[in-house]
Amino acid sequence: MDDFQAADDVAFNVDETSNIVKECIDNIIGGVDYNHNKINQWTAAVVEQSLMHLIKMGKPYKYIVTCAVMQKSGAGLHTASSCYWDSSTDGSCTVRWENRTMYCVVSVFAVSIML
Repeated sequence: MDDFQAADDVAFNVDETSNIVKECIDNIIGGVDYNHNKINQWTAAVVEQSLMHLIKMGKPYKYIVTCAVMQKSGAGLHTASSCYWDSSTDGSCTVRWENRTMYCVVSVFAVSIML
């Protein structure tokens, strides 16, 4: 294995991570309407399933996953995050998903574990 391949294996892959998260969201809330009574269950399931799939990739990362679900009502939602880390190995991505009744915003932060 050359140095480029080794670095590529450790580098955070935003596209791969986003696809995993989108699939998890679709599986959990893709076909349902907003229901206030289900929000805690849905958000917990989205973060747990996303985390489980990320860990299965076997990459050397510690992950932090957050999820917010908001009913579509015309209200604004603004989020921001900031990280102090090694941008050559660590990374993050945010997935914004919506259906006709709600928005879902999931953020994944991946902090490299140097072995």
